[in-house]
Amino acid sequence: METKNFKRVLVWELPVRIFHWLNFLCVIVLIVTGFIIADPPALLSNAEATNLNYFGFVRLMHFIAAYIFFFVMLMRIYWSFVGNQFASWKAFWPFKKKAWNNIVHVLKVDILLFNEEEEDLSKVSIGHNSVAALSYIAMFFIALISIFTGFAMYSDMSEWWLPNLFSWVVPLFGGDFMVRTIHHIAMWGFILFAIMHVYLVFYHDWLDGRGEVSSMFGGYKFVRRKRFKKRKKIKSDGETLIVEEEEPITES
Repeated sequence: METKNFKRVLVWELPVRIFHWLNFLCVIVLIVTGFIIADPPALLSNAEATNLNYFGFVRLMHFIAAYIFFFVMLMRIYWSFVGNQFASWKAFWPFKKKAWNNIVHVLKVDILLFNEEEEDLSKVSIGHNSVAALSYIAMFFIALISIFTGFAMYSDMSEWWLPNLFSWVVPLFGGDFMVRTIHHIAMWGFILFAIMHVYLVFYHDWLDGRGEVSSMFGGYKFVRRKRFKKRKKIKSDGETLIVEEEEPITES
């Protein structure tokens, strides 16, 4: 069996990993508390009603997670302009010929489970593949829908200016019922995305063996050295000296 030669490469910077895990925790809290708010369970207790405030606690956790999710989203947008090439907004731009070719490859391998006759490393993305990029764009818009509808429903009971910025959403959709329904549907969008996301992450971790899971903790992936190109530098100090350096290729 041919021995593969890998190089350890920093792909996910620390801020990206922090944003990822904060979003993970926020989405879990928002989904669990969202289900409870949508259909509160009946609790039987002999305690005074003033001492039973579990539902208020559930709503408080929902609001706190929503604010964290909102500000993390703002920071992630900022990082898409200052981060490395894998975090950049350019990595999610789908209107490129290479991106559409990569979509065909990912659908063929990941969804239809076909094997290629010849290995083409240029089709294996170091960061997000093009299908993942499209799904993240879709999740960005679903997150916007959740934020707009969530803060819109909260604006009636809040005196802070931030939720009140979204007070126009409720009249736009004709009332709280429709806004609440849209908010609930958006939550199911997150649930379906999470299921596919977890499956594909472990699938690629097993199939590619490049540290797909561990990279979200340490930031590093293992990339085949064939993916690197060598650049020659010429230094003049009485004689010509040629130095070769390894440099990561641009994300396909």
